[in-house]
Amino acid sequence: MQAIIETNRLTLRPFTELDATRVAELAGEKVISDMTANIPYPYDLSDAVDWIRTHQDLFNTGKGVVYALLLKNSNTLIGTVGFPRIEEGEGILGYWLGVPFWGVGYATEGSRALIEYAKENLGLSKLKVMHLTENDRSKSVISKLGTTYVGTKTIQAQGRVREVCVYTAWL
Repeated sequence: MQAIIETNRLTLRPFTELDATRVAELAGEKVISDMTANIPYPYDLSDAVDWIRTHQDLFNTGKGVVYALLLKNSNTLIGTVGFPRIEEGEGILGYWLGVPFWGVGYATEGSRALIEYAKENLGLSKLKVMHLTENDRSKSVISKLGTTYVGTKTIQAQGRVREVCVYTAWL
């Protein structure tokens, strides 16, 4: 069973299908799609439901883990953090936050908590994280996670070629 993780300001818990409306609302903003490689625009309720339905199998097979990020004081869902892929001790970190929650350290706080949890409980020994070259906010989060820049690569995302900066860290 996926554990609940708490930080000073956040609760990380598994998503439920009841979260789908809020996920569609937050992830449905065009700027979220523009700053991520995997969230299409438009993003609607069925996209959110389909995405949430992948989480349990991902966790059960040990291939990844995805968490909802909630503000601890109000239980408000603000985004997500996860390892959508874990393989041979290496986890690829991913996260996004709703626009109203940018710039106050939630992505960094949630990422640090999940990395520590995954290191202690899921056998994570290496972190890999990427951001689109134009996503300076994500670059700022990643710089606070103790990673090392390894280069830029081209990926196919959302039907077009995009450049991403790649970082790693041994844990």
